[in-house]
Amino acid sequence: MAEKKPFYLKPWVWILAIVLIFALWIIGTYNNLISLSVGIDQSWADVQTQYQRRFDLIPRLVNTTIAYANFEQSTLTQVTQLRSQVGQLSTQFQSTTDVNQKAQIVTQADSAISRLLAIFENYPQLKTIDAVRALQDELSGTENRIAVARMDYNNAVASYNAAIRYFPASLIASSFGFTSRTYFNATTGAETAPNVPGQLV
Repeated sequence: MAEKKPFYLKPWVWILAIVLIFALWIIGTYNNLISLSVGIDQSWADVQTQYQRRFDLIPRLVNTTIAYANFEQSTLTQVTQLRSQVGQLSTQFQSTTDVNQKAQIVTQADSAISRLLAIFENYPQLKTIDAVRALQDELSGTENRIAVARMDYNNAVASYNAAIRYFPASLIASSFGFTSRTYFNATTGAETAPNVPGQLV
């Protein structure tokens, strides 16, 4: 009588083991891609929060500056127009979900803010006013947080985009509809934050 083979030598056991390992690999790869995707969403939320914080700071800075500065009528008109422009850009920034459109809006806002801060530079007495300096410091801190948030977001996008291209994970990515995500690429010159008057001595 033939000796009975141990169960682990039977073909169906090996087939089952291979199927199980393959299933666990699919689940692990899928969950990793989900985790990377969620990380991008979280980083993007941080970017939007910091930009919105800056949008909210500008009217406060303008209003405080107007209260202390004796602007000529033409300068006052220009300042209020720039404040209004930044407010409109803030509304557009909130309403769009497209990364490229948000980058364009941010570039326009950077230009308006730079012009606004250039006007403030012509009034050196503003630097001696505590309320104005406090807002300028807050704006400066926000610019730093924006730079970090944008870098974190783009790093998260880079990790995710690489993960969905690597073989064999790319097979899972294409099967489950994972597509590449967009970097937050500002237009030329927008990578430099507007100079905050309080930083210049």
